[in-house]
Amino acid sequence: MPTFRHEKRSALRAIHVVALLAGNLALSFGPWFVRMADSGPVSAGFWRLVLPLPLLALLARTNRQPLSGWGAGAMVAVAAAGVLFALDLASWHVGIERTRLGNASLFGNAGSLILMAWGLVAARRPPRAGEIAAIACALAGSAVLMGRSLQIGQETLAGDLLCVLAGLFYVFYIVLVQNARARFGSWAVLFHASWTGAPVVLGCALILGEPVWPHHWGPLVALALGSQVIGQGLLVYSLRHFGPLVIGLVLLTQPVVSIIAGWMAFGERLGLVDLAGMALVAVSLVLARLGEPAKTPG
Repeated sequence: MPTFRHEKRSALRAIHVVALLAGNLALSFGPWFVRMADSGPVSAGFWRLVLPLPLLALLARTNRQPLSGWGAGAMVAVAAAGVLFALDLASWHVGIERTRLGNASLFGNAGSLILMAWGLVAARRPPRAGEIAAIACALAGSAVLMGRSLQIGQETLAGDLLCVLAGLFYVFYIVLVQNARARFGSWAVLFHASWTGAPVVLGCALILGEPVWPHHWGPLVALALGSQVIGQGLLVYSLRHFGPLVIGLVLLTQPVVSIIAGWMAFGERLGLVDLAGMALVAVSLVLARLGEPAKTPG
């Protein structure tokens, strides 16, 4: 019996790791679809939030996750998460248009460094050797990728700064969503965060004078399903099973995929330096996961 329980717990942990990585993989292709959309970049964020709403509601109902009766405090927290996510999308999608795909994903996940630091503070203990090694590899890999990106020139500076701002919004969104997901379920939380954030993104798009209605829906549907339903769905599902350190490190895998996508789709240069940075990020994730204590399944 103990062996069976141990095997079941190991299988669940493997599922959660796969969900977290798969969610980040799906999110990594978001910048690609934003570039392909013929609406404005911020307007693309609006459609990303609006188009999946019926499907998210259906998934919440199917999984018996309540969409009402949460209480004022919980709804305020999730609404705040939605607003933060909307500001993240607005900043990030404008930045995507002004920099490389790899830059957009790298700088857009800059908040993961804050998340990792928060994880160490929240643990209320000295960091373990494996955690120090994981953070060192993550910082080295990010520095390599960042240094490689900064060789492009000043034409990408505005886009990079907007993506950094987006990363700061995103990390606070993650913290709020992580707390709510444990109580109400991932699909219900994502549904409410999406509809509360949609008006904010739409308002930003209108202020910027962007076209909202697209001529071709394909990239926006792919963005909505790939990034919001699959990417955010898997990410929010897996959040409760990991500490902030591992989550922050996994977020750094998005630039790896985005750099490869930029190389394949737009001919953006991919060199040995990029590969070295990607390898360091991958090693940091392995070290952090190996050193993390097992969590109770649930």
